[in-house]
Amino acid sequence: MNKIVVFCGSSLGFNPIYKENAIELGNFFAENKISLVFGGGKVGMMGVLADTILAKNGEVIGVIPNLLQKEEVIHIGVKKMTVCKTMSERKVIMSKLVDGYITLPGGFGTLDELFEALTLSQLQIEQKPVGLLNVNGFFDAILLQLDKMVAEGYLKKVNREMLLVGTSVSELMQKMNNYKTPKIT
Repeated sequence: MNKIVVFCGSSLGFNPIYKENAIELGNFFAENKISLVFGGGKVGMMGVLADTILAKNGEVIGVIPNLLQKEEVIHIGVKKMTVCKTMSERKVIMSKLVDGYITLPGGFGTLDELFEALTLSQLQIEQKPVGLLNVNGFFDAILLQLDKMVAEGYLKKVNREMLLVGTSVSELMQKMNNYKTPKIT
C-alpha cells in the first residue's frame, strides 16, 4: 500500500496512549514510505500524526473542507493540501487517493468516515482494506454492536469480517497488507 487515509479525532482525548499510538503509526508510515492522507488539521490526533510523518520527511496529503480552513485548524506545514466545499466532497477526494483506510480514536466525524468506508466496501464500490486500531479497547463497544447486528440479522458475517481490527500498529498493518477482498453474495 502506498497511500492510506487515517480517520481520527481533532482532539487528543484524555489518555496519552492514543497520542502515543498515533506517533507509532506515523513512524511506521514514514519508515515504510506510506503516504498519509488525512483531514488536513493541525489539531488533535490529526496534527500529531501529520507532524510525526513530516518530521521524518514523509509524504502528507491533506484534504480539508472550506468551512474548516481556519488558521487555528488547518495544518500549514502540509504542502499538499486540497481545499474542498463539503465534508462529503472530502470523503470522495480521499477515497480516490488511497489504497486503504485506518481509523484511530475520534468522535462523530471519525465514525462517520469509518462507516462510509465500510459501506462502500459492502456495496462493492470499493475493494480496499478498512482497518481499526483498537488501542486500549477504545472501539470495543462498537465491535460488540457489529456482532449484535450479525446475530440479529442486520449485517452479514462476511461484511462484518471486512473490518480489520488490530490492537497494535504492527498487527493492524499486517492485516491490511494481507487483505483479500471477500466474495459478497
